[in-house]
Amino acid sequence: MRKSLLAASITLCIAACQQQAPQASAPATTTPAAASAPAPQSTEAVVDEHSYSQPDKVRTTDLALDLALDFAKKTISGTSTYTLDWLDKNATQFVLDTRDITIQKAEGQGADGQWKELKFALAPSDKILGSKLTVETPDRPAKVRLTYVTSPNASGLQWLDPAMTEGKKTPFMFSQSQQIHARSWVPLQDTPQIRFTYSAHVTAPKDVMVLMSADNKPDAKRTGDYTFRMPQKIPSYLLAIAAGDLVFKPINKRSGVWAEPSMVGKAEKEFEDTGKMIDTAEKLYGPYRWDRYDLLVLPPSFPYGGMENPRLTFATPTVIVGDKSLVSLVAHELAHSWSGNLVTFATDKDAWLNEGTTTYVQSRITEALYGVDAKDMENSIDRSELADEYKTLDSKLQLLSLKPGTLADPDGSSSATVYTKGAWFWQWLEQKYGRDVFDPFLKGYFDHFAFQSITTKQMLDYLKTNLVDAHPGKVTMAEVEKWVYEPGIPDDAPKTDSKKFDAVDASLKTWLDGGILPPKAVTAKYSTQEWVHFLEGLPQTLKTEQLKALDDAYHFTGTPNGEIAMRWYPLTVRSGYVEARTELGKFIERVGRRKLIMPTYAELVKTPDGLAFAKEVFARAKPSYHPITTGSVQDLIDKADKSAALKDKAK
Repeated sequence: MRKSLLAASITLCIAACQQQAPQASAPATTTPAAASAPAPQSTEAVVDEHSYSQPDKVRTTDLALDLALDFAKKTISGTSTYTLDWLDKNATQFVLDTRDITIQKAEGQGADGQWKELKFALAPSDKILGSKLTVETPDRPAKVRLTYVTSPNASGLQWLDPAMTEGKKTPFMFSQSQQIHARSWVPLQDTPQIRFTYSAHVTAPKDVMVLMSADNKPDAKRTGDYTFRMPQKIPSYLLAIAAGDLVFKPINKRSGVWAEPSMVGKAEKEFEDTGKMIDTAEKLYGPYRWDRYDLLVLPPSFPYGGMENPRLTFATPTVIVGDKSLVSLVAHELAHSWSGNLVTFATDKDAWLNEGTTTYVQSRITEALYGVDAKDMENSIDRSELADEYKTLDSKLQLLSLKPGTLADPDGSSSATVYTKGAWFWQWLEQKYGRDVFDPFLKGYFDHFAFQSITTKQMLDYLKTNLVDAHPGKVTMAEVEKWVYEPGIPDDAPKTDSKKFDAVDASLKTWLDGGILPPKAVTAKYSTQEWVHFLEGLPQTLKTEQLKALDDAYHFTGTPNGEIAMRWYPLTVRSGYVEARTELGKFIERVGRRKLIMPTYAELVKTPDGLAFAKEVFARAKPSYHPITTGSVQDLIDKADKSAALKDKAK
């Protein structure tokens, strides 16, 4: 997932999980690549704190869905059929994760092929984990089938009325399953330890095109009746569905863009380098193993920058700015096709294996296509944000491999640690060994663990055998483990300098010291990254006349560029520049991407007037926000209300 061009700083929950401890799973098996020495077999017990499933007893190997989309009721209903591998021959229960799902029937298929009804029980709901579903399976059937219906408030689905879409004519629906939201629209063993193939039959209104993270056909016709197949095994968080007024434009033979008609042309132009990105990644890390790579541009309410659903990346329209300056998002989601989708973290505690590795691969794609300057600017911005986050972030959350009990909610795991520190670790290894050694190592790593879910320990065992021991005298395992198991950034981490940022800094100093703004002839050539650096170099507050001078010169207020808006509007709030408030309100009402709007909400709620305005905008925006965004904003407002009440009580 790419939550942003930069790894966003977000509030992380550190309370220990309060739930029944899930059972430990059997260790993952590995098939060594021919060019790699086998790493020692891991014997660690893998426990997923955020799943009730029992993968040491039984595992789903295939999922078959038969679903109907009801836009009027905002529900999905139908059946889910699980092909099961019973690892424990004494097990008598099939345990799944659900959230706000109504289970109507459970059945098991006997040896004679007949379906027999099974008893089931749905436990009381946990705020974070949802409800444990226990199906009684005394005969350990080869297949279990559930009949169910989702809630209109499913956390992993967003239903948009026509007025909330780009075209204003057709309703829209899309999923966001990561981290543990798939369980809100399909009962699942919702843990990345389990990988399965899937197929689906989906019915919908005839004017709606349905897509999934599967074999979407570029020439598909709108019939209201669709079938899909995903032959590669995926973890549950990569299960995805979308439906709306969607049309297709090809980029090349194996890549293209799906979007609403008014958006698809702009998207195809912005993402026209996607084919080159695939070619670049293949040269570095081996063949792309998912057949097609298409992009789906979602409405502005999508809560993240992008989501790496295999074969169909979900992308925010906020990266379509006309100059390709934010297409690193595509490079990031594509990179997940190797790091994350192909080699997957076994639990949320090891999310850096996905996001840190992907951010590293993304930087290599960016450098190959857009030059060293582009890569260095992005690295510099990311590391600056990480440094800011580490000023206040609990040291427990600065570890790449988190200790058990650190995260109550896995949605809190996507911090600058996961993305930027993780990438920085790989960049450190690249510097120590050189690309002629490191690139073949990383390619071998992807081959070795292809289509498996692994832990940090398994990765380190492989790294020790195939890099540290194979090329002695470069790095010690003690140095490696310092990166992984200790907070902060080691002193010998590679540094990044950017000549373009040096020029921005010089212009900024000239203005702050003498009031002379950079001329338009210079700023007209600025990329989004240079504007981001300019804005981040400003003081925390400015005088009203200074803000007006900036606005008159560069028209920040009302900018369509979300990366600029998310830095400009908080500055205007802190500085009392009320002239920006109208456009600020329009921006946070129109855009649902959390990374772009949460900094502005966070500044607004600090004052009574700002809090009142935030509530007013939120009330209008809430119907079009994704449930994940709604929860984030509501939590911020609730905390501000509580703080204000305590202050009033103390008076």
